[in-house]
Amino acid sequence: MKKILFLLPALFLMACEDALKEEPKSLVVETFFNTAAEVETAASAIYSPLRNTNMSVYEATLESQTDYAFGRGSWAPLSDFQGFNDANITRVAGLWNAFYLSIRNANLVIRSAPKGSAISPADVAKYVGEAKFMRAFNYFQLVRNWAGVPIRTEANMDDIDLKRSTAEEVYALILADLKEAEAGLPDNPAVAGRPTKWAAKTLLADVYLQLGQFAEARDKADEVIKSNKFSLVPVTTKEDFQTKVWGPDLVSTSEEIFYLKYARQVSQGNYMLWISNHPNTKLFNFGGAYAVYGDASNSVYKAWDDNDLRKKLWDIVDFGLGATTLVSSKFIDTQAVGQNGAGNDDPVYGYSDVLLIYAEAASRAGNGPTAAAMEALNQVHRRAYGKPANTPSTVDYKLTDYNAATFWDLVLQERAYEFQLSGKRWLDLKRTGKAKAVILTAKGKNVVDKHLLWPIPVSEMNYNKGLDPAKDQNPGY
Repeated sequence: MKKILFLLPALFLMACEDALKEEPKSLVVETFFNTAAEVETAASAIYSPLRNTNMSVYEATLESQTDYAFGRGSWAPLSDFQGFNDANITRVAGLWNAFYLSIRNANLVIRSAPKGSAISPADVAKYVGEAKFMRAFNYFQLVRNWAGVPIRTEANMDDIDLKRSTAEEVYALILADLKEAEAGLPDNPAVAGRPTKWAAKTLLADVYLQLGQFAEARDKADEVIKSNKFSLVPVTTKEDFQTKVWGPDLVSTSEEIFYLKYARQVSQGNYMLWISNHPNTKLFNFGGAYAVYGDASNSVYKAWDDNDLRKKLWDIVDFGLGATTLVSSKFIDTQAVGQNGAGNDDPVYGYSDVLLIYAEAASRAGNGPTAAAMEALNQVHRRAYGKPANTPSTVDYKLTDYNAATFWDLVLQERAYEFQLSGKRWLDLKRTGKAKAVILTAKGKNVVDKHLLWPIPVSEMNYNKGLDPAKDQNPGY
């Protein structure tokens, strides 16, 4: 199933790029979006700009800026927190383009599907909901890293010159899109990896958390929890995490809410394994660039309980940076077919996201931890120690030991442990205003203000005359 699941997007994208030239534009709109099958193929193309290597590069860029990991090679300057150098400016410009290409493909579906001559209203709602989910997802990445950006929708997607919208305007579009997606998306995915209304609720909860709307984040996460559709995969060893939670042979799991799907095919696989692995571990049969690594002398790693199975997903490998160098073994595939040919999916949103969003939001909405918030946190924590997630355990945190501030720190710590290599920690540190203090404590580095936002690409400034390079570029670039 996984081996054939994503052949269409790559093929369609090649066809789409030709079709999107000015001359055949009317032909595409008038004859390609008429049936559910045609719109399905068009919807698949929304994922292609993210899936190739871009999402892995995006997550690695974010991971290089955490308190527990470092960037190597061209990613190394990110760990200095002094702003982006030329290599990383070019890299994030490529990510900008990927997000906007995905948005453009979503806009095509949103604009054209309702005009189809042989597609049902239910299918139109489903595909428009999917496209709006993905448009919101892309804008959520853009606004958190660049702040305000130009808003391109189905209404103005043919316009070249667009002003830079405010972050508030971008968030307003994200929320509107997700509410429509929540209403239009199905309860269960027709194909593994496509968004459902539960994915829309989860992303909504995350956006509300980002905006500090804690009651809304709590309630939306609670809807997912109370659906009883998801559960944490039981584990007892680190190998269980590697194979049963993120393994390359999995089609889906009980905790999957929205994952980017990959297969063992050339240019159809997960690139993060090449980025993060090292040849000496023999856990990825194409070696690895070990471009994101850790260090056992780092204060985060030293403070981490040795009995936590997630800590064991770091192996000491001395590749020239010292005897305490750590390499991640979270993702493994010994039967991959290329550097970007590993079968592991990218766990963008899983059930542990929902539990930890709920835990933080419920506590912050109520000015202190509740029993339900602590239970949500403890479910993730128990599983990390190989314990049944829903059964009280000797590793449980106790509600009486924490107040609002210390519980917030506890949730953020659990998120750091749970979401290694997922690109979430740096965004958490920025979201909570803790980035400068945490990085100084863990790495002894001062984070300069310009480092908190990414530079808007020069190519966008040159192409889009609605932007003023003197006024619209992010500070310091």
